[in-house]
Amino acid sequence: MSGTEMEKKVEGEEKKGGELLFCGSTCWYVIGRRKGAVEGNLVSPTRLRPLVGVDIRFVASGCLSCHCVALDVEGRCYTWGRNEKGQLGHGDTIQRDRPTIVSELSKYKIIKAGSGRNHTVVVTEDGNSLAFGWNKHGQLGSGSTRNEIESSPVRCLVSQVTNTACGADFTVWLSSVEGSSILTAGLPQYGQLGHGTDNEYNSKDSSVKLVYEPQPRPRAIATLSGETIVKVACGTNHTVAVDKNGYVYTWGFGGYGRLGHREQKDEWAPRRVDVFQKHNVLPPNAVVSAGSVNSACTAGGGQLYMWGKIKNAGDDWMYPKPLMDLRSSAVPKKVDILEGMHVISVACGMGHSMVIVDRENVSDRLDQLDVYDGKATAEGTEVPDANATFPKQTNKRGAKNTSDSSKNSKRKKSKDSSDSEDEEENSDVESDSSGEYINGKAPSKGRGKGAKKSISGGKGTGRGRPSTNKTPQSSGGKTGKRGRPRKSQV
Repeated sequence: MSGTEMEKKVEGEEKKGGELLFCGSTCWYVIGRRKGAVEGNLVSPTRLRPLVGVDIRFVASGCLSCHCVALDVEGRCYTWGRNEKGQLGHGDTIQRDRPTIVSELSKYKIIKAGSGRNHTVVVTEDGNSLAFGWNKHGQLGSGSTRNEIESSPVRCLVSQVTNTACGADFTVWLSSVEGSSILTAGLPQYGQLGHGTDNEYNSKDSSVKLVYEPQPRPRAIATLSGETIVKVACGTNHTVAVDKNGYVYTWGFGGYGRLGHREQKDEWAPRRVDVFQKHNVLPPNAVVSAGSVNSACTAGGGQLYMWGKIKNAGDDWMYPKPLMDLRSSAVPKKVDILEGMHVISVACGMGHSMVIVDRENVSDRLDQLDVYDGKATAEGTEVPDANATFPKQTNKRGAKNTSDSSKNSKRKKSKDSSDSEDEEENSDVESDSSGEYINGKAPSKGRGKGAKKSISGGKGTGRGRPSTNKTPQSSGGKTGKRGRPRKSQV
């Protein structure tokens, strides 16, 4: 079967849909944060009560997402999980433990979705896009940052959209518009928007504090105007894209070699990965993905390549390597409980995974799996303080076996802390800007082993900091201490 035929088969399976299975954490207000009790883990693939029997065609989450998105074959959009920034799209900031239909999207048929740290973007069948959640950096693509939180869907300023993907605080859209097949909006700090700049400037003339100008209006990447981008994936602060010819491009934060260019400097514009050229271009049915500190794709014959930080110990993979070169805990392990089930689609978030399986010939086996009810919305409206500490508990297997003794334990309040958005933004452990945690462990500081110091015009060095030899663009504004022209304040 050719790559094109395989791709059509996958599209047909998505339209058909299947059963959604979930595993991982359901303690949405704690997962990914430095403090809090861990409870309610679903340690094996589990059915979710509201979606039992519903034909789900697509699921989305992200490496920094503590919320989930599922789309059924009728075009309905379900969201659940953390909702402190309105990222579930229900017009409020109430956490949902159960998949809930986004009522304001009911007049659309939703076919694709992307999930960031605190925002969600969806694509309609007629090529429009809507978004909801945190908009501090313009990641919703609505053209404005006036409202920092949009808890109900707003229109993105894009058209003829075919797909979308979200990083932590930025968004990428793929479009069928000629010359504008890929557009980006949001936080430009590490060059992850691909426009050749990080939009950095001094907050005041007398201050060395650096800020990054948001980009709320989706903008086509000029250096890819001659290419047709057909696949895209976003990590925390980096992007991976594939064009119609099978060439792979990466840009953004370069730590741990996640860009695959044999060096660790940031790339502010798309750069082609030299491993995937000539006789090793990606086929039409290739899969690309991006984690917090690594990237992966499938090449010819389904061969899996990975690069970046694959595990806590050992060297980082500075360029794409086939799976057989990986060792130790990085070797994948088959999920035996899904043996014989045909998987249609998968998505992974912070501390959870989702799998869609075809019900054909396995309905009796699906009936044997556990079903998770979750709390009703009215029961889960009060979310504990994210800064509070919790008593230690013995974590037994399965959500239903959690200890009752925790109910009688008194919570100790941590010392007062600032309510600034910066602290909230860094409250999640998986963050490039506040030190990266891999599998719940904090690695040593820096950009990984074998870091090379490289100075190149238009590209940053160090942990996302620009090189000192950059020439600021001409501007009528004043110059700050770091040589950045200060943007005029509106």
